[in-house]
Formats: sequence, C-alpha cells, structure tokens
Amino acid sequence: MKISTSYLFDRATQQMSTVQTDLAKTQAQIAARKQVLNPSDAPDQAASIQRLKSIIGRQNSYTNTLENVQSRLDAEDSSLGSASDLLIRVKEISVQAANGTLGTNDRKALGTELQGLRDQLLSLANSQDSSGNYLFAGSRVREPAFAVDASGYPAYQGDQTRMNVVVGEQRTFAINRTGTDAFVRVVRTDASGVSSGVGFFQSLDELTTAVNTSDIKNIQRGIGEMDRLLEGVSLARADVGTDMKTVEQQTSIVDDTVLSLKTTLSNIEDLDYATAITEMKKQMLALEAAQSSFAQISQLNLFNYLK
Repeated sequence: MKISTSYLFDRATQQMSTVQTDLAKTQAQIAARKQVLNPSDAPDQAASIQRLKSIIGRQNSYTNTLENVQSRLDAEDSSLGSASDLLIRVKEISVQAANGTLGTNDRKALGTELQGLRDQLLSLANSQDSSGNYLFAGSRVREPAFAVDASGYPAYQGDQTRMNVVVGEQRTFAINRTGTDAFVRVVRTDASGVSSGVGFFQSLDELTTAVNTSDIKNIQRGIGEMDRLLEGVSLARADVGTDMKTVEQQTSIVDDTVLSLKTTLSNIEDLDYATAITEMKKQMLALEAAQSSFAQISQLNLFNYLK
C-alpha cells in the first residue's frame, strides 16, 4: 500500500490538533473549576445543573422572604412588648387614683401621666416597619391603623385581611396582623343588662377622664377593663412568638434543603482536580509525543532519500 507524504502530514497534523483541543478543554475546566463548560459538552449533565440552580435560586428567594417576615415579627414583638409595659403602668396609676385619700389635684397629676401613656400606646399601635408599612393595619399598610373617628376617639381604620407570602414549596405564611387582634375592644354591660363593645383607646380615654374628674366608679370600671386590654396585647404577643418560632423552623428547613441541593450540584458540576490534573499531564505528554513524531516524519520524504 502506498502512503503519500501528504497523507502523513495530514494525519500528524490532525492528531496534534485533536490532542491540543483536548488539552485546551482540560485546562479550561481546571481554570473554571467546572466539569461542564458548554451545554453541548454534556447535554444531560448541563440540564441537571440548570435545574438544580433554578431550584436553589427559588429556595434563596424563600430565605429572603423569611428574613423580611422575621424583621416584621421582631418589630411587632417590640411594639407589643412596649404596649404591655405601658398598660401595666396604666393599671398601677389607676389603682393609685382609686385611693380615697388622694385629692383632686393629685388625681389630675395622675391623669396627665395617663394621657402621656395613652399617646405612647397610640404611637405603638401605629408602628411602621422598615419599609414604612403600618404593622397593625391589616392590608391597608399605607394608612395608620388607628385614627380619630367621628366619635372623637381613636378607632381602628384598617381591615381584617391577612396577606400571605410563599416561604417554601407548598408553604405560605401570613405577614400582617390586624389592629383588632392586638388592641382589642372591651365589652361593657350597662345597668339594664345591655352589652356593647368599646374600643381600646376609648376605654383609655374614658379612664383618663374619670381620673381627672375623680369619678371613682368609672375609675374602678377602667381598672377592670385594663386587665382585658392587657390580656389582648399579651395574647397577640404570644401569637407573634408562635409565628417567630414557625419562621425559625421554616428557615432551618430551607437552609437544609439548599445545603442538600448544593451538595448534589457540586457532585455534578464541580471538577475533580486530581483526575483533571492527571488527565492534563497525559494529554501534554501525548502532545509532546505527537510533535516529536511529526518532526521525524517530516524528514522522511523522497527528496531526502535521493540525497
């Protein structure tokens, strides 16, 4: 069989080109620290990598949402905790004002303090989160939860809507709390046995008026109502605590899921350096051998033979 000089050159050139291409690919893999550089290199593997990255991205969005929910719950807990402390002080003053030994001026001094506490409570009821949304206004987050109505008392202006956000696969979480859940109404029964609801701040304002006017009967009524108002705030704070625990548990679940997904992704995507470096050295050796062979073959032609 006759083998032309052209064939020998083409064959040697093709061999060196193939080895150089493989070597360049291995070097690129080592530089990028990845097994798959282009989807065409391993379509099935590339599809799995893309799918895992998409799932991880979705899990990361859940983490961000949970962080925002946690921040809001922290703000609610802080506001309700402060409100609880203020109500305890309100009751202490009320009990003191009910003391028959106090004079009118003494009670007016206590009434002034009560007014200040009531204003602080109203400010807490209209607390806002870091985004400027009102915490206790239901879904009407851009409007104060409590504002003075036609009766002259601060009344709830929000709604009862609970807004949900997605915090996991098939898992949602309510991110807002209504003002009536925390700053509850009290039920009064008059002398004829008729019951009626009285707003949180109306009860406080009427207690303040009773202290300022030395109305002992209504002071006593206000002391009893403070217990119910404090109970409502305490229950709301307990509910916030339950939500915070739920968020903590869900965050842990998402973190574990992300860790598992990243481990799987690493197994598919990340490069085995020991294997890659060994392969690169083999390819470099093969390239050197091909180049050496080509140098010798290039001398084996008819003109050199005739010389």
